[in-house]
Amino acid sequence: MTVGIVSYGAYIPKYRIKTEEIAGVWGGDAEILKAGLKVYEKSVPDVDEDAATIAVEAARNALKRGKFDPQRIGAVYTGSESHPYAVKPTSTIVAEAVGATPDMTAADFEFACKAGSAAVQVCMGLVGSGMVDLGLAIGADVSQGAPNDALEYTAAAGGVAFVIGKEKSELIAVIEDTYSFTTDTPDFWRREGQPYPGHGGRFTGDPGYFKHVTSGAKGLMKKMGTKPSDYDYAVFHQPNGKFPERAAQLLGFTPEQIKPGLVVPKLGNTYSGSCLMGIAATLDIAKPGDRIFATAYGSGAGSDAFSILVTDKIEEKRKLAPSVQQLLADPIYLSYGKYAHHKGKIKFG
Repeated sequence: MTVGIVSYGAYIPKYRIKTEEIAGVWGGDAEILKAGLKVYEKSVPDVDEDAATIAVEAARNALKRGKFDPQRIGAVYTGSESHPYAVKPTSTIVAEAVGATPDMTAADFEFACKAGSAAVQVCMGLVGSGMVDLGLAIGADVSQGAPNDALEYTAAAGGVAFVIGKEKSELIAVIEDTYSFTTDTPDFWRREGQPYPGHGGRFTGDPGYFKHVTSGAKGLMKKMGTKPSDYDYAVFHQPNGKFPERAAQLLGFTPEQIKPGLVVPKLGNTYSGSCLMGIAATLDIAKPGDRIFATAYGSGAGSDAFSILVTDKIEEKRKLAPSVQQLLADPIYLSYGKYAHHKGKIKFG
């Protein structure tokens, strides 16, 4: 049975902080950091924004673009590594906010930066089996980075929602197939009660990101009998600007194929929303018949790869909600002090 994307919606807070602003506080060399990370600024949540409010806004934009009855949603899954509650689901907040029926299933997902893509896969299974009509899969984060840690230059805020369905007359894109690759590679972690994550630097690149992204991508292409030149666009998880560029090169994709979805330089790493944000940015400009290859990565570690075929329905739905580039436009820049306040880095009492 054909399963795919009925609609999508993104949300990015309007606040930003530039790399040189953070570097200036800690004595770092901004030019070296920007050249090494290829991240020039990142999004910052407002003082009253968290993963739940971001997920709600992304979901609302998906409903605007989809123009369907929210009562048809039979599953809501929110992937995040910054859920506002340790015990209280984010997904029930989203479901009620968008007007979904209470006759549904909901749960929160965690798998570092690929929790959102895992939610997409589960919704694909539920929709494909006929258990639900539509599934709402979300990746949203207000990601954490300790003061003066390398993550502070990239850890950003944002979210993306995908509505998964099977009615061909509604699909803006068909998900042709998916493939996952998973191991126990401890490159990144945060224990209960700890405000900031830890990371094993020497595991981050080759044993973590590149092994899993390339293995997941190659696995899907082998499964489908496709190759990089069969795709118009490609999206890879974006912890920084350099990693997806190298992943594309290792796999045989061109800079032109990844350019539309490479939003991290002016956004930062939205963690569970990262790869989904790249897919959303690509759907914003893709034409009917275009094929998109995407591979999400989550530390700990695993990857989810997707092959996506855009349909002619994209033309009538695309402009019904803000594009990723529109959400990135007209930012409000913060000083480090204001940023620290927004992120709750300043503690009182």
